[in-house]
Amino acid sequence: MENQMMATVQLKQLLEEDWEFRMQANPLYATYTGDNRYNDRLPSMTEENFEGWLAAKTGFLKRLRTINRDKLDHADRLNYNIFRRLLAIEINELKFRFYRMPISKTGGFHIDFPDLPRSTPFNTIQDYENYIARLNGFRRYASEFIGLMCEGMRQGQVPARVTLEGVDQILRAQIVDDPQKNSLYLPFQEFPKGYPETVEKRLKEAAQAAISSSIIPGYQAVLDFLQKEYLPAAREGIAAVELPEGRAFYQHRIRHFTSLELTPDEIHATGQSEVRRIREEMLAVIQKTGFKGSFREFIEFLRTDPRFYVTEPAQLLKETALVLKRIDGELPRLFKTLPRLSYGIRPIPDYAAPGNTAAYYFPGSGDGTRAGVYYVNTYDLKSRPLYEIEALSLHEAVPGHHLQIAIQQELADLPNLRRFEGFTAFVEGWALYAERLGLEVGFYTDPYSDFGRLSYEMWRACRLVVDTGMHALGWTRQQAIDFMADNTSSTLLNITNEVDRYIAWPGQALAYKLGELKIRELRNRAEQGLCNRFDLREFHNVVLGSGAVPLDVLEEIVNTWVNNKKGIA
Repeated sequence: MENQMMATVQLKQLLEEDWEFRMQANPLYATYTGDNRYNDRLPSMTEENFEGWLAAKTGFLKRLRTINRDKLDHADRLNYNIFRRLLAIEINELKFRFYRMPISKTGGFHIDFPDLPRSTPFNTIQDYENYIARLNGFRRYASEFIGLMCEGMRQGQVPARVTLEGVDQILRAQIVDDPQKNSLYLPFQEFPKGYPETVEKRLKEAAQAAISSSIIPGYQAVLDFLQKEYLPAAREGIAAVELPEGRAFYQHRIRHFTSLELTPDEIHATGQSEVRRIREEMLAVIQKTGFKGSFREFIEFLRTDPRFYVTEPAQLLKETALVLKRIDGELPRLFKTLPRLSYGIRPIPDYAAPGNTAAYYFPGSGDGTRAGVYYVNTYDLKSRPLYEIEALSLHEAVPGHHLQIAIQQELADLPNLRRFEGFTAFVEGWALYAERLGLEVGFYTDPYSDFGRLSYEMWRACRLVVDTGMHALGWTRQQAIDFMADNTSSTLLNITNEVDRYIAWPGQALAYKLGELKIRELRNRAEQGLCNRFDLREFHNVVLGSGAVPLDVLEEIVNTWVNNKKGIA
């Protein structure tokens, strides 16, 4: 018993030390989780800093291995295993130094920083002063990212040129002639009631000065570097295997994002098989519509017929909100446990919309003071078909990302690492599985909407093919675009942006379909094993009740639940 208590205490202490290291090393992440102790700081993003992170993570893993895992109870053995997996992934990611390629048209600090107001509290004067301190720190922050990119250029770690096209427009959106026009000034447009006029004036002047002296020059420096040095040095090729230690790096990214031991060839074959299966289901739906023509002609019809598109951003948001309200009312039929945290809907900011995806979810804070947000892309409305809204909304909001992530953050018995970290294959696999749940509660009754659902599932199957194809098997960018265009109903703008996202973010796109396939496999196994004792709401409790875990761990959890229900020890 004494040895068990010692192991438990050691693990708890190590988890707490690791968490505190994460908070101090990345104050922006701390704010995101609801820890506001470091709200006046920005991370240090130098090469030396990342080397320090690597040393710290290696040290945590070494100490973890000294703890006698066999002496831990079941819950702490799971904490131990997941902590070990996360540390190993982080260590490998740092060793491959992917951080030296920090910008693309679909992601990076240049896009994330203007979103700072949405994760920052503005309840006190100190909150505003902390925010201003961060604005003042941006010039240094941007300079350090430029330093990382310079080191990447020296070491042959540079992004594909196509992923940088359009970054200049994103940067220019922050370089304004009047600091009050910068989106980072928005918190100063309106203050909480009761602030003295002199205080408001001081804060406004300080914010304008920070934007003029730090934000604008910082973005200008990145823009100058991009145009004069980084773009000329970028790769013509697109494959991850072209990078230093490229094949090992891509294999690591497969493990990182899928939590499985699979080769590019195995994933590619799975993708092709899923594409064939889903294609047959799509053809059956086309028959239901009464359309006379080929698959390609039907796709062209969907992409061009005005009935499937709106002409005003507000219309798209209204249609989306209606779907969300409908699914909110059906959730108790599917789940025993629902999150307390609410969510809202907003358009993707104009500066980020052109090169961005159709939608994305931004989680709420862990302390419950900030709701989750479902961001919808209202740019180029002729690329935002109505028949995709149901599947997209169920994925990004409920019962997809918002429901899963909010429930995870509310699992108070888990260590913070497991409340806020996780495994992409679980998170994205759940969201894709959630799209299909709409079939069970009265969604997709319109055949065009059902085709949109299948097209989204096809999209994720295609990702298995094109991600491995481009990064490991010699596919060209155009080959990937053509493959997606031939097999999905998505518009060419969406397809092109998505393909470029896969180029910039090797391996991430593999998580969705592989995660969904595993969850569906486990549900089918549980249904067959339990027969009339199977309870879907209970199954969902089991799947979501441990947070985002590796897929093999999820399999163990579900198998244990099934065996317990069957009375098997």
